[in-house]
Amino acid sequence: MKLNQLRDNPGARKAPITVGRGIGSGKGKTSGRGVKGQKARSGVAIKGFEGGQMPLLRRIPKRGFKNYTAKSYAEINLDDLQEAVASKKISAAKTIDLALLLDAGVVRGGKDGLRVVAGRKPLKDKLTVVVTGATKGAVTAVEKAGGKVEILPAKVNKLLKGKPGKKEQAKLAKKTAKK
Repeated sequence: MKLNQLRDNPGARKAPITVGRGIGSGKGKTSGRGVKGQKARSGVAIKGFEGGQMPLLRRIPKRGFKNYTAKSYAEINLDDLQEAVASKKISAAKTIDLALLLDAGVVRGGKDGLRVVAGRKPLKDKLTVVVTGATKGAVTAVEKAGGKVEILPAKVNKLLKGKPGKKEQAKLAKKTAKK
């Protein structure tokens, strides 16, 4: 094969439609734009335009907001944790953390960590749990069963850029007041 023999596959390149060149072309006179009017002219953008009337999107009242600084934790109840151990989805001998629970399909989400909440039934197995947050009841229930709860620091929100939160500000204020 030579360079002068190279060709595109049949149908790979389609010629553009020539418009406005007489009725014999099939796209003469109005060039496929229908009859006269605003849309037949160039430079028209009327996506939400209602002819000068207040658009529907602006007439309807707005409610609520999306808090972009809110934390997203995966929460698990101690009863669900006990059930997962009993059904052999997870092992009580291993350290239980968010990655293990996600792999087992016990929890979903948890962009900012894992929280453990106390259950209604007493915990039977001795568990070692590594979490971002836990309720007092959950900590006492795990320790009562002979286990251990290790609480990791929460992920720092990058939007706050090192600014201390309300609790940290209160602690700093107390420290400076004592001096």
